[in-house]
Amino acid sequence: MSRKEGKDYLYLIWKEPVTRRNYVVGELCKNGQYEFSYGYEVQKAIENGFELLISFEDINKTYKSDTLFPTFSSRLPDRKRRGIERILSKYGLDAFDDYTLLKKSGARLPIDTLEFIDPILNTKDGEVERVFHIAGIRHYIGCGGDDCEEALRLIKGDQLTLKPEPSNMHDKNAIKILDKKDNHVGYLPRYYCESVLEYLKKDSRYTCTVLEVDKDMQCNECVKVKLELQCEIKRLNKIS
Repeated sequence: MSRKEGKDYLYLIWKEPVTRRNYVVGELCKNGQYEFSYGYEVQKAIENGFELLISFEDINKTYKSDTLFPTFSSRLPDRKRRGIERILSKYGLDAFDDYTLLKKSGARLPIDTLEFIDPILNTKDGEVERVFHIAGIRHYIGCGGDDCEEALRLIKGDQLTLKPEPSNMHDKNAIKILDKKDNHVGYLPRYYCESVLEYLKKDSRYTCTVLEVDKDMQCNECVKVKLELQCEIKRLNKIS
């Protein structure tokens, strides 16, 4: 699902601090060696305040390395740190692998708004599973951004519904997320929308399940969900 031309890809996302809009500013891939290049939305991101990474100052260059670039490996916990086993276990890993940990954890830091995500690049694959926070949730669940007690109640295990919103003036590929009472609770992150729409157009079965509701997190990221998409290969090939 995140492979293209035989390479495994991660997208580097930059979140504009004020509007919270996500931009795909970079692509990191692995196929024997590591490659990094700036992403298809980097120019728009620059217009909105993004600054090129210090180690990657040429916007048109594809950088290559036999090991993970220090700029990115430094965002991960040290493999020799005490308690590293607990961290690996949290992400379902038995051994330290920097690229897989980058993919599983996102390598977020409190000092910036960068994050790695596992994109959906091949919509002909039969099954897709992604975990993410509902986007824009503070604007829709009634909390006003600072009053959790007034928010719509979402609990672990709740099943949510995806509803395309082609009339959205900001993004024609936008997909709303609704709770079991059809209340609008937020959006699918925009970097997944175009690919997920392809699955939905093929009548793919899916489940969108609340994994965590954490009121101690920032209001923009209080609800984590797991999206599972399934489209039978034979049926998909027939439609194609």
